[in-house]
Amino acid sequence: MIHVRRLRKSYQDLQTGTFTALDGISFDAMPGQIYGLLGPNGAGKTTALRILSTVLKPTSGTAVINGFDVNESPEKIRHQIGFVSCNTAIYDRMTAWELVKYFGQLYEMNEDTLQMRMENIFERFQMNDIRNVLGSKMSTGMMQKVSIARSIIHDPPVLIFDEATSGLDILVAREVLRTIEQLADNGKCIIFSSHIMTEVRRLCDRIAIMSHGKILTEGTIGDIVDRYGEKDIEELFFQVILESSRENAEPETAGA
Repeated sequence: MIHVRRLRKSYQDLQTGTFTALDGISFDAMPGQIYGLLGPNGAGKTTALRILSTVLKPTSGTAVINGFDVNESPEKIRHQIGFVSCNTAIYDRMTAWELVKYFGQLYEMNEDTLQMRMENIFERFQMNDIRNVLGSKMSTGMMQKVSIARSIIHDPPVLIFDEATSGLDILVAREVLRTIEQLADNGKCIIFSSHIMTEVRRLCDRIAIMSHGKILTEGTIGDIVDRYGEKDIEELFFQVILESSRENAEPETAGA
């Protein structure tokens, strides 16, 4: 479903020269699977997700989503994915219903199909009570529900959640996680980025831990726990990042 090979993104900086945000990462994510992309700020996660969603073009390497290459078929890719983040904007002057319908129309959905999908989604995610609420009047939880609804209205096979529960209260965050689980159960391929390790343990079938644009370790949580001998996922995360930081510092120390 998602096949990433040696994906790289570099920028030219007038002061420091070339900055590499993504340094040749490779991974696969399959239908019905929740794939966790983890790492500290600046690790390259957001760059990777932006490339997968066609917002950025890679410097080199390939990313293929449901048979379409992000470089060769960006418009087709956009029909294959839905993107949800903690910063998704909501139009103040549109109601929840109008906004979701608008995005369905952008995807050129048949009106009858769109109506059925909207009725189903609003019922399924208990959104009927906010149908006529304007974006300017929505709570954070309402906005996130609408963001998810507009991302899945066209029934994409791939969904990307980038820190989707950040800033949400515990009840709304729990509802978002339940929604993600339901989507995976329905066969969706999901990329899930989060700093909250309890969410990662609950949801993810496989994870990749990143730092400085590279994937440091990858596999099921069970595999990585066995590999590092650390059962606590948060401690495991710190251990992997710390080991990488030490390795990166060693050449500098040796040459000092």
